[in-house]
Amino acid sequence: MNSRQRFLEVMHFGNPDRVPYFEEGIRDEVLKIWHNQGLARGVDIQSLFPFDRLEELEPDVDPLPTIGNWPASLSQLNGFQKALDPHDESRLPKDLAAHITAGGTREYTLFLRVNRGFFLSMGVRGWNRFAEVVEALVLDPQFVHKSMSIQCEFAAKLAERVLQTVEVDAVVFSEPIGGNDKPLISPKMYEEFVLKSYEPILAVIRRYGVKTIIFRTYANARLLIPSILKWGFNCLWACEVNAEAMDYRDLRKEFGRDLRLIGGIDLDALRIGKDAIRREIEDKIPALLTQGGYVPLADGRIREDVSFDNYTYYRRLLETVTQR
Repeated sequence: MNSRQRFLEVMHFGNPDRVPYFEEGIRDEVLKIWHNQGLARGVDIQSLFPFDRLEELEPDVDPLPTIGNWPASLSQLNGFQKALDPHDESRLPKDLAAHITAGGTREYTLFLRVNRGFFLSMGVRGWNRFAEVVEALVLDPQFVHKSMSIQCEFAAKLAERVLQTVEVDAVVFSEPIGGNDKPLISPKMYEEFVLKSYEPILAVIRRYGVKTIIFRTYANARLLIPSILKWGFNCLWACEVNAEAMDYRDLRKEFGRDLRLIGGIDLDALRIGKDAIRREIEDKIPALLTQGGYVPLADGRIREDVSFDNYTYYRRLLETVTQR
C-alpha cells in the first residue's frame, strides 16, 4: 500500500498493511543539535525511518492588503469584507499546481486546511484583542456573528476553488481554542458563534465528497467534542494536549467509531526518556490500533528538547508495536 491508501483505509476502519507514519516536520535547529548527538551529517532523517508523505494545502485567508486594526464593530465590517476576495489568484496555495499535476495517481496523503479557527478568524494575535473578542461575545453578539459569517463565506468560496481542481483526502479545521483545563468558550457559545458559521464550508466539503473532516485542536478541548460530532466532524487531531483530559483511550471509549483519531502520543514522554516512551506507546497504542480508525503520532512537533537517542527509540518502538 502507498501512503494515501493507508490513510484512507485507516479512516474507513479497514485493514491497511500498517498505519501511516506521519511526522509534522523536524526543523533545521533540531537537526543541528542531533548532529552533535549521533545523527551523521549529510544523512536525510527520512532515510533512517519509514515515513509516509503528508502534504497540507493552505490557502491564504488573511485580509489583503494587511490591515492594521481588526474590526471592532459592525460599521467597520464593510471595508474588512473587501479585503477578503476569494477570487484573488494569490490566495491559492503556492504548491497547488504540483498537486494538480500528480492527479489521481498520487501516492501521498493530501489535506486541505479550510479554516484557522474562531480566535484567529477574529484577529486575535494578543491579549488585548482576545479580551475585546470575548467581551463582544456577550455585549455585541451581532458583530461576532456577522464577522464570522463574512470570514466563513469567504473561506467556503476559497475552499471550493481548490476542490474544483484537486481531490483531497481530508479537510482540516484548525481550532486553537483549548485552555489548560477547558475550552476558552463554552460548548453552547461554540455552537452558536462558531459551528453555525462553519456551515457554508461544511456544505462545500459535502458537495465535493470529502469524507474525513479533521478537528485539529490544542490543549484541552474535550468539552467541545460532542458539539463537533453533531456538526459532522469525524476525526480529532489533538496537539500539545492536557494528556490526562485528552487521553485517546478514554475518548475512544466515550465516542467510539464516530471519532477517528490522529496523534495521542504525549510529547513529554519523548522528552523524559526511554522508560516513559515505552510506557506511553505500549500502554496506549495496541488497543487503539486494534479498534482501528487511529493514526499514532506525537502530539506536537519535535523540538530541541527531544534527544536524537530518544527520538530513535520512539520511532523504532512505534514500528515494532504497529507491525505486530
